[in-house]
Order: sequence, then C-alpha cells, then structure tokens
Amino acid sequence: MKCRADLTTMRTSLVRALSFSAAVALVLNPALTPVLAADYRPVAGAPAPVPVAADGQMNARFLSLGVGKSIVIDLPRDIKDVLVADPKIANAVVRSAQRAYIIGATVGQTNIVFFDSAGQQIAAYDIAVKRDLNGVRAALKQILPGSDIQIDGLGESIVLSGTAANPMEAQQANELAARLAGGADKVVNSIVVRGRDQVMLKVTVAEVQRTIVKQLGIDLSANLNYGTSVVSFTNSNPFTALGRNLVDGNNLTTKFGATPSVQATLRAMETAGVIRTLAEPNLTAISGESATFIAGGEFPVPAGYSCDPTTHVCTTQISFKKFGISLNFTPIVLTEGKISLRVMTEVSELSNENAITLSQAVTSTSVNSLTVPSIRTRRAETSLEIPSGGAMAMAGLIQQQTKQAVSGLPGLMQLPILGTLFRSRDFVNNATELVVIVTPYVVRATTPKDLSRPDDGFSAPADPQAELIGNINRIYGVPGRTEPGRNYRGTYGFITD
Repeated sequence: MKCRADLTTMRTSLVRALSFSAAVALVLNPALTPVLAADYRPVAGAPAPVPVAADGQMNARFLSLGVGKSIVIDLPRDIKDVLVADPKIANAVVRSAQRAYIIGATVGQTNIVFFDSAGQQIAAYDIAVKRDLNGVRAALKQILPGSDIQIDGLGESIVLSGTAANPMEAQQANELAARLAGGADKVVNSIVVRGRDQVMLKVTVAEVQRTIVKQLGIDLSANLNYGTSVVSFTNSNPFTALGRNLVDGNNLTTKFGATPSVQATLRAMETAGVIRTLAEPNLTAISGESATFIAGGEFPVPAGYSCDPTTHVCTTQISFKKFGISLNFTPIVLTEGKISLRVMTEVSELSNENAITLSQAVTSTSVNSLTVPSIRTRRAETSLEIPSGGAMAMAGLIQQQTKQAVSGLPGLMQLPILGTLFRSRDFVNNATELVVIVTPYVVRATTPKDLSRPDDGFSAPADPQAELIGNINRIYGVPGRTEPGRNYRGTYGFITD
C-alpha cells in the first residue's frame, strides 16, 4: 500500500512539472502560441491575411486587367516560386521578396499562384485579360453626357449596359462598340432607354381635281334622188379625245326639204367638275417602334374560272383587293427635339375610269356581264427629320392634262367656215393638285376628360321629332359655350338593368 501511494505521488509531481515547463515555453516563445480566429486582431499597416479554403487549397482572387496594363501585388511572405498557367495571356515579374508585377499580354484567362520557401501557397489569382476600354469609356462620357452607359469586355466581345437618354444615343454607343470590336456580332447591347418618348403623327392628304370637257360636232345625212337612183350621204363625226359622248341625247336635229332631203344633227355639250379629297389619319407610336393604321375595305375581283369535268359546271374564282386609307410609320426621337420618321401613306378609292366589263354566256340567249372597277391610288413613302410640332410637305403633285381632237370629212373639214358642218371638236382639260403634309408631335398621356370624341354631343332624335319635324339627330349645347359640371347620382351608363 505504501508503494502504490508513493507511485501516485510521483506521477502527480511529474505532470505538474511538465505543465509548468510548457507554460514557460509558450510565454518565452510567442510564435508557438496557437491563435484562434476569434482572438485574431489585424495589425495596422500589415497586409491582409490570405484566405484559405477548408480543403487546404488557396482561394483564388479574381483580377481583371486590360491588354498592355499591369498591377502591383504585395504579398505577406517572401516569394520563392511563381506558377503562371499561360504566360502568353499574362505574366508575373517578381521585383522584390514580397512584391510582384502582373502584366496582361493578350485577351484571355489564366491563373497565377505564388509559393514561399516551404512550398506553401501564399496567394492565387484568376486573371482575366480584356480589352483596354478606358479610352472608350471617356469617349462615351464626352459624346453622350446625358446617358449613363457602362462598357465592359467579355473575351473577344464587348458588353454594353446602363441607361441611355434616347434610342439615338443607344444606337451611337452600339456603333462605337461595334467599330472597336470589329463587328456588330461581337457586341452585347443591354442598354435600357429610359423614358421612351411617344410620337403622334398627323398626316394630311389633300387633293383637288378639276375637269373641263367641251364637245361640239355636226352630223349630216342626205338622200338625193335622180330618177330611179337614190344616193344617200351620211357624215358622223365621233368624239375621240374623251372617247365617248357626254350625253347621247343632247342633240339638235334639223331636216331640210322632202326629196331630196338633208338632215343636220348638232351635238353640243360642256361640263366642268371638281373633286375634293381630304384624308387626315393620326397615329401614335413609341420611339423606335412601328405602327400601322388602316381604314378601308376590300372589293371582289374575278381571278379565273374553274370547271368541274364531271358536271361541266364552271365557277368564278374571286380574290379581294384592298382600298382605303393606310398609314405606316416608324419614329425615332433624336437629340435637340428632332424626330426621324420613316413614313408610308396611301389613299385609294374605287374608280370607273379604267373599269372593265367581263361577259359570260349562260345560255344561247342570255349573257351575264360583270363590271370590275379600277383603283385610283395616291401613295407616298419617304424618310425625313422634323422638329416636334413642325410640318413638312413630304409629297406634292401638280398635274395638268389637255387633250383636243378634231374629226371630220377629209377635205371639207378644212374649209374656213363651211368646214364646221363637216367636223366635230372634242376638248378635255384635267388639272390635279395634290399635297401630303406630315406633322409629328412628342406626346404624353393625359386624362380622359381632356380628350374629345366624334360622337360627343350626338343623340338620336325622338320619334315625334323624326316623324313630324324630320330631324335625324339632336345636338346638345352651343359650340363655344362651356357647360357647367353636373353631379350624377345613381346607376348610369350604356346599359342598365
């Protein structure tokens, strides 16, 4: 029992001696003292600690460089070795024990790792060498001061981001980047246009057509009897300038003598006509977007015949042609309040001037005829620049056509006075004046009460007004007078139950 007690006492003394020796060693040599993450306090002026991954590998820091640019790296320990994955893209130059220079050579990606004398990693960098875009950034700031456009490189491509004041400045930035990258396919444009303007285009198509036709002619017919012989004379002079008689029944016929007899028919007509055409389509679109407006219809046109070989029944194939008023435009709001427009407008209508008549025999005694009208079209398409609220005549036409024809009996129609009896004169004068005016406006949304409709103030008449007085509508209010506001109570609207 005494031996066991002495052994226990000796073990306790040995443990206390070893613990005291370890404590003295830790105090005298601070380098052997373990440092916990919670107890770490950075020293002023000392380099930042290098992060280490949980698996013991160094976390690589991302570093972006321009071609031909360099950066200085300060490391916490002395450098013994440097590993460069691809020296053609970037290279590292060690100038002192703890300082290195990284230089970008060509566009690409690589990594660089620094080691100390013990073979431990000091730092690792993922290097991305891009185009040097500092000059382009300065140019964008100078050329487009109202926009906030960022430019960055991604391999061989260029990425544009940020906001532009208008689509024109976004397009200029895209063209500058495409010139630098060597093509538009290498530019990724992510620019957002802030506050995109809306443009309302007002187009006025005004046309006045005047037509004057004068026709004067004399037709002679005579019957001369010489014994048993009868000689008939007929002189009919057509009107060839217009191609037809204005009124076939506007004739004055005089007959002289019984036998022989002479009959004279005077045909005279004069007409004057005026056609006025006015179309004002309005259309609103966002800057840079296209818009189309169509108001019109379609009319059927025979396109051919198809026959059934069994029943021998033929049917007419029909196609439809469009006519009416159409407007298509693409606005782009430029700087200084100017608007660039790509406009196409058209006004078409049915006409009988060049109409054709198709006939089809149904039976041996009946024929079906179909008249196909022609289309009279005024079309204009162009590109122009106009300030907001300004007007410009984008198209115009002044056309005057004069046709005159004289028909008669050769020889006699050249006589000074008597020649009038043997000839007819046809005179046609057509004058057309057309103008197309465009007026763009940069517009903003407004409240519904500030807008007017074509049916404002329109109301159908009551039965007594329609039957007894003959009114076809009632108009409330007097033009130019503002009605006081009214308060409506209860249910009201178009349809109420």
